[in-house]
Amino acid sequence: MPIQILPPQLANQIAAGEVVERPASVVKELVENSLDAGATRIDIDIERGGAKLIRIRDNGCGINKEELSLALARHATSKIATLDDLEAIISLGFRGEALASISSVSRLTLTSRTEAQQEAWQAYAEGREMAVTVKPAAHPTGTTLEVLDLFYNTPARRKFLRTEKTEFGHIDEVVRRIALARFDVAINLTHNGKLVRQYRAVPEGGQRERRLGAICGTAFMEHALAIEWQHGDLALRGWVAEPRGSDASFAEIQYCYVNGRMMRDRLINHAIRQACEEGRGDAGQPAYVLYLEVDPHQVDVNVHPAKHEVRFHQSRLVHDFIYQGVLSVLHQQTESALPLEENGEATSPRWQPENRAAAGENHFSRPAREPEPRYSASTTSSISETRRGGGAGGGSAGGRGQGAGDWPHAAPGYQKRQGALYRQLLDTPQEEEAASAPAPASGEAALSAHSQSFGRVLAVMQNELALLERDGALTLLALPVAERWLRQAQLSPGSERLRPQPLLIPVRLQLQAPERDTLSRYQALLAETGVEFAIDARHVTLRAVPLPLRQQNLQILIPELIGYLAQQTECEASHIAHWLARHLASEQVEWSQAQAITLLASLERLCPQLVKSPPGGLLQPVDLHPAMNALKHE
Repeated sequence: MPIQILPPQLANQIAAGEVVERPASVVKELVENSLDAGATRIDIDIERGGAKLIRIRDNGCGINKEELSLALARHATSKIATLDDLEAIISLGFRGEALASISSVSRLTLTSRTEAQQEAWQAYAEGREMAVTVKPAAHPTGTTLEVLDLFYNTPARRKFLRTEKTEFGHIDEVVRRIALARFDVAINLTHNGKLVRQYRAVPEGGQRERRLGAICGTAFMEHALAIEWQHGDLALRGWVAEPRGSDASFAEIQYCYVNGRMMRDRLINHAIRQACEEGRGDAGQPAYVLYLEVDPHQVDVNVHPAKHEVRFHQSRLVHDFIYQGVLSVLHQQTESALPLEENGEATSPRWQPENRAAAGENHFSRPAREPEPRYSASTTSSISETRRGGGAGGGSAGGRGQGAGDWPHAAPGYQKRQGALYRQLLDTPQEEEAASAPAPASGEAALSAHSQSFGRVLAVMQNELALLERDGALTLLALPVAERWLRQAQLSPGSERLRPQPLLIPVRLQLQAPERDTLSRYQALLAETGVEFAIDARHVTLRAVPLPLRQQNLQILIPELIGYLAQQTECEASHIAHWLARHLASEQVEWSQAQAITLLASLERLCPQLVKSPPGGLLQPVDLHPAMNALKHE
């Protein structure tokens, strides 16, 4: 078959496979368009689970007559115009393909009127070329979209629709998520002529608990803790309830939003789960309704066809921020149940300075230090000084006028007391920077460390030997041996890199009873080497390891370490460091000259005694005199 351009209708139907999964997908796309148009009231009429009719009517700004034809064209949108707009999306829609895709698999009619027009106009697409016909109509200011007979011309897709009840259940869930995202918008949902949901708009400064309770239930309201956590361009607001084994429905209440966009993000869910596990000692599924506001330039929303996922440019920073915000609320001595007391005062939290969930050190739990960070930050204490129910700055970080005010505080005065810990937002430290950072030294030790050196690295030979030059003499250095000595120094007690580094995902090992007994006997000693774990009836959960072990296969290394410990009658931390240094897999498959230079710089800093008295197998002088003499006699 020759290469050819696809007909417009076929191309749109293919695109519809990504956008239109089921009737609920149509409702989501159309309601988001209404929100982008500034609507304050949206009426949703559904018949036969959406297979027969989906009608969305709003009172937004409407569409001009001249733009109605473009509205049904593919890749036509009023929300972005340049690449810069794409990199800072603040609207819910932006691709300009929803209406074209929906109209290609249904009978779609678009009726709209702007405030400046005297009459409304109606558009619909028909024919193989999907030509748009426009005619006058009667309609108030706003837009109505009617989607009839969804998938009528794609029977293969239509037969995969579920029952009417199931499809409407998905639509109901989408509407619930949207209602939680926009408290300032009135939303009415009817099915087969019967009013099923009626979410009244909450005026600015009003109580949001009525809508929250109608969607999440009274059990969630009774146990939810309010969160108000902000620093710089990051803000976290909403409610979280600790896991409750007696109420399985709690696990279903998991709503998170990023800049007003409903998300199913694994990173956010993981941060919340880890915070609940650390704060309450319960590994169950927490219930939450959380709103994360991020600088639009720091998040990529164009990574999923249905826009269900996002990608954060600084995912670890976002993870730590969410984790610490949820953990700080859970650590309050007195739970703040919804609704909050007007004059209630919560006690100080039980502060936990280290993060057990994030990969690496959590700078959100460190005291503030100078100098000022590169991020411009509005101090956290400003949150606690706002009136009860008022959001930071009186609105959302996105500035879209979504009624972001009226956020209840987790505890009056709590944020102000903890503000000093979050006054600065520091860059996430990278492992390479940590490895190359100079250690504090003083006196003769510092002078000795800087005056002694293995020499200058000239080249790397046979992938494991570094050719060094010092004072006119040449030596060969075995890089694997040097790496082993460096690791032993890093794993020895008192090393700067021996601090436990929490694992992003704890490693769970199933061990026999003798192996668990061995670990239990040496648990305190292993803690000195930065290895932290928890032992239960049949498993061992590895929670933290020192930095040199982070890139290792812990599923293999830890059982081997247990076997070594089981054979010892007496053992010290230095013995464990020596054993680990010899059994860690090399991080370098092929050594480069830059890697060799970095290794020697670290070795000279941590082990200056090796420069003075190199052990066997590390250095070998290279005698050039035979070669020089041979050249002289030629």
